[in-house]
Amino acid sequence: MTGPWVLGVDSGGSGLRVTLADASVPDGGKTPSVLVSDKPVRTGSAGIDAEHLMEQLVPMARSLLENVGRTSVSAAAVGAAGMSTIGGQLRAVLPDALATALGVRRLALASDAVTAYAGALGQRPGAVVAAGTGLVALGTDLVDWRRADGWGHLLGDCGGGAWIGRAGLEAALRSHDGRPGGSRGLLAAAEASFGPAQSLPEAVYPRSDRPAVLASFAPRVGRCATEGDEVALGILALAARHIAETAAAALPSDRAVGDGPGYEVALTGGLLKLGDPLLGPLRAELAAQLPEVRVVSAQGDPLAGAVLLAAALATGSLQLPRHPTLLAVTE
Repeated sequence: MTGPWVLGVDSGGSGLRVTLADASVPDGGKTPSVLVSDKPVRTGSAGIDAEHLMEQLVPMARSLLENVGRTSVSAAAVGAAGMSTIGGQLRAVLPDALATALGVRRLALASDAVTAYAGALGQRPGAVVAAGTGLVALGTDLVDWRRADGWGHLLGDCGGGAWIGRAGLEAALRSHDGRPGGSRGLLAAAEASFGPAQSLPEAVYPRSDRPAVLASFAPRVGRCATEGDEVALGILALAARHIAETAAAALPSDRAVGDGPGYEVALTGGLLKLGDPLLGPLRAELAAQLPEVRVVSAQGDPLAGAVLLAAALATGSLQLPRHPTLLAVTE
């Protein structure tokens, strides 16, 4: 493999993943080696810490380059959670820092929603829903981006893992109180997970990782739904409606049959592991709300999306819309 080498980086709440690819290979040519750091990049008052990212990234990238007998890359793409909102320091520092350390001539700094999109749909128009602890959708007609939800567990992320977990815990406490809408099955599951019902506020409210704590109960809601719990089934049916609505909001407005280029919707994220209790009603909601749109499987993950962006930069074939905060490009 002798084409331009590119670097793909995925930075998220669980750490950093880095890989190398030959941009001349049609599928991106990703090498089998993916280096992983389990230290999430720090954030502070100035946003995502560029120095901490570089401290981890540069040794990993140099190790990968040494394996293929190279010292520099032609292009790189860094996808990071929070890039669009608290990534100002990354955009200010990384272009020069990566050029100096790794010889990067072309750089894409992308929101993790953009790398999720690129990994799932490549450079085709449509929308991608990232459903995990939170929930966000990103869509494009290859001219502009449309973003829907992703407002966090207090103001939105409707249908995401934290939303489902919170709804399940509310139903548990309704059962404990004897109020309508409660579920004995969810109450038993909540007490098995968190202890006596009276201690639930103490287990949830003070936690700095409250969204993850709430989302940890979503699989319990899924299991109760599998066992036929009507309240749990209702929670997942409503979650499915919210997810489909978010997908619809992210799609370009000209999606009617005959008007658009044949838009696709892909679903990604750990929430999909809930399986049929969620996916069944979600398929039905998507078919009802978006009959003119094709639902497809995601081709790859956000790291694959970062590789695709870097390869497109290296070969001059980037079609996804550039954006000051969602997809900032230096050439």
